[in-house]
Amino acid sequence: MKRDLYDRIVAYIVENQNKFYRLAFSYVQNQEDALDAVQNSVCKALEHYSQIRNEEVIKTWFYRILVNESLKILKERKKISGNEEEMASLSYEEKGFEIQDDLHSHINRLDEDTQKIIKLRFFEELSLKEIAQITELNLNTVKAKLYRGLKLLKVEIQEVEI
Repeated sequence: MKRDLYDRIVAYIVENQNKFYRLAFSYVQNQEDALDAVQNSVCKALEHYSQIRNEEVIKTWFYRILVNESLKILKERKKISGNEEEMASLSYEEKGFEIQDDLHSHINRLDEDTQKIIKLRFFEELSLKEIAQITELNLNTVKAKLYRGLKLLKVEIQEVEI
């Protein structure tokens, strides 16, 4: 049974590796760090796969690991650099994975939970229920943060256009 679960996790990871890279890149904005986040997530998932009690949660379980690893890399980078201007100069655009700069910068100004929710909803096309499981927030909280965040984005983008 556990070997079958391990094989399912490996197959899921291989099948969705581009999605995982895209999500990690949307957080860290750097090719090497995104690859590190994915690699660390895969290692953690394969080390701790036996902790999964319900095989139906593999998707949300792995996304939670990946988001946490991406945030961990961002925190480590902030500790090392201590200077946000230096971080901006390290930004790298990966062809095929471009995110519109203005939109991305507006999203990054939102609080961390709202950023997570918007990225998972619109970049990864996850359902609100899956996002609630990944972020460990109540479904109604996820909905409220999503709609509040979208409203803020709409206001900011309209201000820029004027």
